[in-house]
Amino acid sequence: MSDVKNSLQTDQKPALGWMDWLDNRTGIRSLLHEALDERIPGGARWAYVFGSGLLYLFLSQVITGVFLALYYVPSSDHAHVTVSYISKVVSSGLFLRSIHAYGATAIIIVLFLHISQTLLYGSYKGRRELLWLTGCFLLALMLGMAFTGYLLPWDQKAYFASAVGTNIISEVPIIGAPLQELLRGGPQMGTLTLSRFFVLHVFVLPGLLIAFIATHVFLFRKAGAAGPIKEDPFHPTLPTQKFYPRQLVMDMAASLLIVVALGLVAYFVPIHLGPEANTSDTSYIPRPEWYYLPIFQWLKIVSGKWSLLGGILLPGLLALLFSAIPFLDRGRERRPWRRPVVVAGFAIFVVCYSSLGALSYHDDTRDLNVAAQLARQRRAEIDYMRQAFRPLSTPSSVPILAPTNVDPVISKGAAIFAAGPCGSCHGNRGEGTAKAPNLIGVGEMYSADRLSYVLHHRTPDMIQGGMPPVNLDKADTDALVAYLRSLK
Repeated sequence: MSDVKNSLQTDQKPALGWMDWLDNRTGIRSLLHEALDERIPGGARWAYVFGSGLLYLFLSQVITGVFLALYYVPSSDHAHVTVSYISKVVSSGLFLRSIHAYGATAIIIVLFLHISQTLLYGSYKGRRELLWLTGCFLLALMLGMAFTGYLLPWDQKAYFASAVGTNIISEVPIIGAPLQELLRGGPQMGTLTLSRFFVLHVFVLPGLLIAFIATHVFLFRKAGAAGPIKEDPFHPTLPTQKFYPRQLVMDMAASLLIVVALGLVAYFVPIHLGPEANTSDTSYIPRPEWYYLPIFQWLKIVSGKWSLLGGILLPGLLALLFSAIPFLDRGRERRPWRRPVVVAGFAIFVVCYSSLGALSYHDDTRDLNVAAQLARQRRAEIDYMRQAFRPLSTPSSVPILAPTNVDPVISKGAAIFAAGPCGSCHGNRGEGTAKAPNLIGVGEMYSADRLSYVLHHRTPDMIQGGMPPVNLDKADTDALVAYLRSLK
């Protein structure tokens, strides 16, 4: 009888709040306690926001990458046109792609700041060796994400820079050549290369990143925050402060600043997409992103008989020393001025790395031919972005002349265009290449007389771009103009 009475009383109790209901089924309160009640020796600091900033940037890359992948096709004949479609047709597609591209750069910058803060604060000391090692793996994975994503647009810059990067792998003794062929999917770069880079960039590396981020966070919570530089790494004595609310507010403010900065840069300086990769173009000068540029310059210096030592062994030794810092610097002292070897070594590396990047820029501006070619390449990217989107068409390697049922004057002009230097620079059907701009629609912008005049009186831009003089009689000139005006 008492059981029945208790049951009736239980049924008559008011319904639990939604938080109690959720906590009874998920234990969310204990999870929030673990996440927000972390004790920070010495209290909250702005110097601790870099880890949370990196986590936000990674989530941003995942979200924007998912939306970009909805349109992307990883094949050599579709990759470029799908990225062009995203950039020129999809609503806010260029903004989204710019957020993704600049987000990769922001990760490198924040990652460098995080590493610098950890080294200067001696935050790797104590029982944090595994925490440091997982951070080194995350650094390598982030650089791998940047490298594999660089090829996916399949424009001139992406193709030739990635070709240089994969050529470096072949310098590794014994396994270099097979590893390069495995990564490329064959001796040459093509659809299989794009497919493998896409799988690495979208599935393999993000999966490893998620696993190592979870491990890194777990080890960080296990070891605890290192605190200020005056704190003992093994037995902290400073008063602690909870992560919530002060440090959480600082982390959120830093993330908001990153959001605003990325949005402003992506809106006012959108990322460019160049012309589609032309694998037979021998005039293109590849240059990687700025954070890989010092490595590129170093490989130019140590090329030849020093390539194995300078390009493989020395970077490998530096990476090994960097990973072993917690095992080599075992003392309790964390103040940077009391740790001259580690701090000076890191400073020397940063100065040398930055100097190599500056030297590369200097070499490019000092060589007038290189500077002119790089300027043409940048102008080609700008011109391509100004052009309207063009759907997938027949590859430019197949000559396409005017149909036989059109005006015979146009047919004659098409033959002149294909046989002369016009087709080799502007493409066999005037679609444009890295050497010369697109001519489709030029007849709608210029009259026949104006086109005829420009052919025989080149503008300074045409001369600088390498256009040769046109030596045709009036009949051939009229035929060529008629063909150009038919390109619609």
